[in-house]
Amino acid sequence: SVIRHSCQPCFGPHLRRYVFFCDKGYQDTDTVISSVTTKVKGIALTNTSDLGLRIWDAADYVIPAQEESSFFVLTNLIITPNQTQSCCAENPGPRSSCSTDQDCEKGLVNKHKTGMQTGRCIQFSASEKTCEVLAWCPLEKEANPPDPPLLAEAEKFTVLIKNGIHYPKFHFRKRNILPHVNSSYLSQCVFNRTTDPDCPIFRLGDIASEAGEDFQTMAVHGGVMGVQIRWDCDLDWPESWCVPTYTFRRLDNKDLKNNVTTGYNFRFAKYYKNERGQESRTLFKGYGIRFDIKVFGTGRKSSALPILLNLGASLGLLGTVILKLCGKNISIIFQKYFYIMKYKYISFLFNTNSVTECCI
Repeated sequence: SVIRHSCQPCFGPHLRRYVFFCDKGYQDTDTVISSVTTKVKGIALTNTSDLGLRIWDAADYVIPAQEESSFFVLTNLIITPNQTQSCCAENPGPRSSCSTDQDCEKGLVNKHKTGMQTGRCIQFSASEKTCEVLAWCPLEKEANPPDPPLLAEAEKFTVLIKNGIHYPKFHFRKRNILPHVNSSYLSQCVFNRTTDPDCPIFRLGDIASEAGEDFQTMAVHGGVMGVQIRWDCDLDWPESWCVPTYTFRRLDNKDLKNNVTTGYNFRFAKYYKNERGQESRTLFKGYGIRFDIKVFGTGRKSSALPILLNLGASLGLLGTVILKLCGKNISIIFQKYFYIMKYKYISFLFNTNSVTECCI
């Protein structure tokens, strides 16, 4: 009992201080619920043999126009214009190169190729023959994407990220366009950690730089970037203290030793019909950067329930510690007590026998 009451003043205050202040055991918590929308702006100018002089705006390079918590910006292209449904020579390969018609299987469809074989072996070039296919001809060019990228000016494009959050347990709502941000400020600001940390408009090149990447290098083959928005809010303090923090990182594989199917690309086409009703298309193999926006956060606020629960838990833990300490000390005391008693009993027997012998 003495040990127990002496331990309580020593350990009790420290344990309660840790539970209630260091671990914030006096607060209830809630996980953030959020929504994200984006709007990309910027103009790029290109001049190619396939498309000529062309202006690109957001309707051209943002594909699709809206996604859920992400957006894609086209940065590079391989263009195959004026394709029609017709027959032409397949690109050279293990299953398409031939010397006679017997080497070609009529009706064969190879999933790695672009059409169905007709059974004929025709000239692909002056020195090589391949199997004829029914496909969109001329076939897509097998080549590496342009370097530097076609839309190199995408580095200067900006994106407005609008993020609204909700902590339903505390009936708290807020968005990343903070109360002091007005239309005049939004029209001229760009996010900067030092000068404009509250601006929700980001330059794409700056996002890549913050993640330790070179935008122009990444734009050649494409990739995936992550924009992380964290809302960790202590709602016991003024609402103005609850603000988002932004971090950026690259999410796709860029390992130079494992460079199979790196980057991000897909194909799409634009279709046309002439005055005779004949259909044609321009095929695009598009490379670009997808930006995935992830929102994290925890809201905290004082509540009676966690205070009572943590107080009971801390007192129970303190009692267990004291019980173990007391049990150990009591065990040592009893061991010593029994050892002393045993020693006294043996000494008593020895002295009694000595007296008896003397009397005899």
